[in-house]
Amino acid sequence: MPDTRPGERLKQIRFRLGITTRDVAELSQKIAEEEGNPEFSISNAWLTQIENSDSVPSIYKLYSLSSVFHVKFADLLLLFNVDLNRLNHHQLQAPLNHTHLTTLEVYDDDRPVSFPVRFDGAFDLNDTNLLTRMVEVWGEIPIALIQHLDIRHSLYGYIGLQDFTLYPLLRPGSFVQIDQRVQKIQPLRWRTEYDRPVYFVELRDGYACSWCELQDGCLMLLPHPLSPCSVRRLNYGVDAEIIGQVTAVAMRLTDSPNSSSDGSARLPDRS
Repeated sequence: MPDTRPGERLKQIRFRLGITTRDVAELSQKIAEEEGNPEFSISNAWLTQIENSDSVPSIYKLYSLSSVFHVKFADLLLLFNVDLNRLNHHQLQAPLNHTHLTTLEVYDDDRPVSFPVRFDGAFDLNDTNLLTRMVEVWGEIPIALIQHLDIRHSLYGYIGLQDFTLYPLLRPGSFVQIDQRVQKIQPLRWRTEYDRPVYFVELRDGYACSWCELQDGCLMLLPHPLSPCSVRRLNYGVDAEIIGQVTAVAMRLTDSPNSSSDGSARLPDRS
């Protein structure tokens, strides 16, 4: 049975490239000098030890190996059973109580995902329907291609489990898409609360997601009429700045099973 230790697999990569431990040492030394950090340097003895044992390299030396071997850093981490693409999964499993900015990172641009490439012409997009029934052809699309959509130029925010500012319009635990190009309150008229612009705001001690108004140089964070939260009045440009306008939302329509067990996402008492 072949040896599948991470060190052995590093040795196999080096053999396939036809380079010696001395070559690795010389190339890594150049990286260390350029970065001004000797931790990037890899000696003959160190590499031999890694290749023949269960030792785990530091992030600096793994960086140098990634550069010398021309292998993605994420792929080298996989040799040691660290999958960066699992980060988003674990982040979703550990929701935070406070509203904050978040990222949806992809570490392998070449990895394909299923994506609708042709819709069934018999369905009217104006009607509510199941996406699976509307899509005629699903194709494998590289993630790098999807990143060129408007999604790439947006920020994403998470509504904390204790943030009931716009409840029930925006439920705690929701993800929102933020357009950074809109950083000023738009003097628009709206007919319903769904048309009213929602803004993501950076505060001195965190973030907020709410309706906003400017009054005498102060930014008013306005809660939903059914929310238990109060209006907040902040010094605009000093204590609060608008990051952008919320343009889309991903929201649960029922409480998370986990939230009911500890009550962390229950509606606060108005009293």
